[in-house]
Amino acid sequence: MNTASNALIIVSGMSGSGKSVALNTFEDLDFYCVDNLPAELLPDFVRSATHPERSSQKLAVGIDVRSRGDLANLPEWLSAVGAMGFDPKLVFFDTNDNLLLKRYADTRRRHPLTRLGLALSDAIALERQVLRPLRSLADVIIDTSELNVHQLRHRVLTELGLAMDSSLSLLFESFAYRRGVPPDADFVFDARALPNPHWDPRLRPLSGRDGAVREYFEAPEQADVGEFLRQVNAFLDAWLPRMRASTRSYVTVAFGCTGGRHRSVYLAEAAAEHARAQGWNEVATHHRELD
Repeated sequence: MNTASNALIIVSGMSGSGKSVALNTFEDLDFYCVDNLPAELLPDFVRSATHPERSSQKLAVGIDVRSRGDLANLPEWLSAVGAMGFDPKLVFFDTNDNLLLKRYADTRRRHPLTRLGLALSDAIALERQVLRPLRSLADVIIDTSELNVHQLRHRVLTELGLAMDSSLSLLFESFAYRRGVPPDADFVFDARALPNPHWDPRLRPLSGRDGAVREYFEAPEQADVGEFLRQVNAFLDAWLPRMRASTRSYVTVAFGCTGGRHRSVYLAEAAAEHARAQGWNEVATHHRELD
């Protein structure tokens, strides 16, 4: 794909197949991204997001079973977008049903179609039927059944010809120990000895991505949190360049706490921010208990 011209990527596929990871990847590449756009609003969105002063426009839109409207009309809407000078590409993400069932069981998230009163297996079957017109139009179909997050990001980049400057992809992941350590983690840091905002009723419903929780961790009385983070960052600053020199393609750094909501999430976000400041170009975060 030539991103020097106006580019529009439609991200679609089965719920739980990795569409969010793909959109995050495009956002890292300076695409303007919108998820769950009503399909019939695609031409209006492209029109409103276009800036005449810019020589290059890069847009990515998530359209899937949650979108309102008849998806069979997508060719008409893509044609309208093409008339605006964009080159639309549809990328469809798929995963086998058994793995989708396992992913929903692990995350305990609801499938978008279970609101219709369907069992999970029936909801997945109906989703396949609804998305059939989009799959048939796809320029690229990516099966994520055997891919971890790093491999999925790499497939997205290579399939669409989108190169990133860094040869080492970094993923900072948070998790809850009660659900086990991520199997693909290269480094695991245990945050359970740090102060826990869970015991503050005001902070309990929030996550480590929220400002109030960050302020809690960065307050002077929580010096242990800052020291923990400094030591982790110093370790990674020393060893990540050596891992890149040894031809490693990706590294996962995982932070764990009891619930995977506050401490581990804050640390993963803060470590990712530090890595970007150090000049690493391909840096992503994934919060297993939240995403």
